[in-house]
Amino acid sequence: MPRPWKPTEPSRVYQHMKAVFGDPGKRGVDARRRRAKEIDADTVPYGRGREPKGLGDIVGSLAAELGWTEPLARSELFVDWPSVVGEELAKHSRPTDIEDGALLIRCDSTAWATQLRLMRASVTTTIAERHPEAGVESIRVSGPDAPTWKRGPRSVQGRGPRDTYG
Repeated sequence: MPRPWKPTEPSRVYQHMKAVFGDPGKRGVDARRRRAKEIDADTVPYGRGREPKGLGDIVGSLAAELGWTEPLARSELFVDWPSVVGEELAKHSRPTDIEDGALLIRCDSTAWATQLRLMRASVTTTIAERHPEAGVESIRVSGPDAPTWKRGPRSVQGRGPRDTYG
């Protein structure tokens, strides 16, 4: 009764290398020439699948590859601000920054800030429709800064004048 053939260690290594690197019979000179012909067939300019792309497609894919889509969408939102809120409101308000999904808006007066707060829902919806890549989830509106007396011609160094009586 013959014993069943058991693969030896060298034959298992050979089978593994054959599976990983391919059959050595297919790596001959003719196989390399056939492979070179197949590769050359795809490099013909304007061949199938080689149609030229538009500049916008190329720049868009490059921006996506480099991770620039969000900063570009934010800058588009800042430029497009008058069409988002209207010309009159855009004259008296300006977007300053986007922090943690919140669009920060500075207004010329508290009246314009109140007007923009009342329109918050419609402005957020418009931004989500037109500039979804900007990542705006909410809006924070602030009025003008209060004047500071820390700098300027009427400020003094140190603690300033104190009660000298007494």
